Amino acid sequence: QAQLVESGGGLVQPGDSLTLSCAASGFTFSEYVLSWYRQAPGKEREMVGTISSGGYIIKELLDSVKGRFTISRDNGKNMGYLLMNSLKPEDTAVYFCNVRAAIYDRLLQYWGQGTQVTVSS
Repeated sequence: QAQLVESGGGLVQPGDSLTLSCAASGFTFSEYVLSWYRQAPGKEREMVGTISSGGYIIKELLDSVKGRFTISRDNGKNMGYLLMNSLKPEDTAVYFCNVRAAIYDRLLQYWGQGTQVTVSS
C-alpha cells in the first residue's frame, strides 16, 4: 500500500518556475532518502539529485540544473518537492519521485507515477 503521488507538472515557457510535489503514504516517509529523476523521450532516466531523510544533500544536483533546482521535503506532511526555476527547453521530461531506505536486510524503494514537464515557447 506504499505509494508516491506526484503532481505539479505542466506546460510552461522558458524562464518560468514550477514546483513538483510528491505525496507519500503507506510507509514512514521520514526514514527514506528522497530523489528526483527525469527522463526525456528516447533518453535514459537520470537522477536529478538526492537528499537525506533530514533534508541534507547527499547527491548533488545535475550540473545542468544546479543553481536552478532545489529538492526539499516536509516530513511532517509526508511531502517531497522539486522546486524548478529558470526553466529551459532541455528540462522537458517526465519527472519521477523516488524514495529508498535500508529496512532490515533489504533496500526498499518506491517510485511515483511520473509527471510531465514541458518547457516550450
